[in-house]
Amino acid sequence: MKQYPETCVGALIINPKGEILLVKSPKWHTEYSIPGGHIELGETIEQTVKREVKEEVGLDVELKEILFVQEAIYPKEYYKKKHFIFLECVCSTKSSRVKIDNRETKDFFWVKPEKALELNLNHYTKKFITKYLEAEK
Repeated sequence: MKQYPETCVGALIINPKGEILLVKSPKWHTEYSIPGGHIELGETIEQTVKREVKEEVGLDVELKEILFVQEAIYPKEYYKKKHFIFLECVCSTKSSRVKIDNRETKDFFWVKPEKALELNLNHYTKKFITKYLEAEK
């Protein structure tokens, strides 16, 4: 049986204060990451972003743009050997009231994007935040 890369979205969520949401997920060991997940058959990218964010952190978001695409081939920070295609989505929310699911997400906090780069982020989240900051200049 052939195996294929898994297409996923990542959601860089911006709150009204200009902060981004970082989460801790057991799937990414000790590094901080962002909410996201797999696109389901028949689902649009926008639908996926809204569903995954709502499931993982309880927020309603608006998709602003797909900033770029990342390939993650057997990422060392991930708990399984996987090949992902990440569609990196910038989103906004009107609320900062997070409700974690305690399954995919174990902890969270809001932080200014510049300060986030000083933290223990997985490689892909760090690259996404860096690209976001470059695009905002």
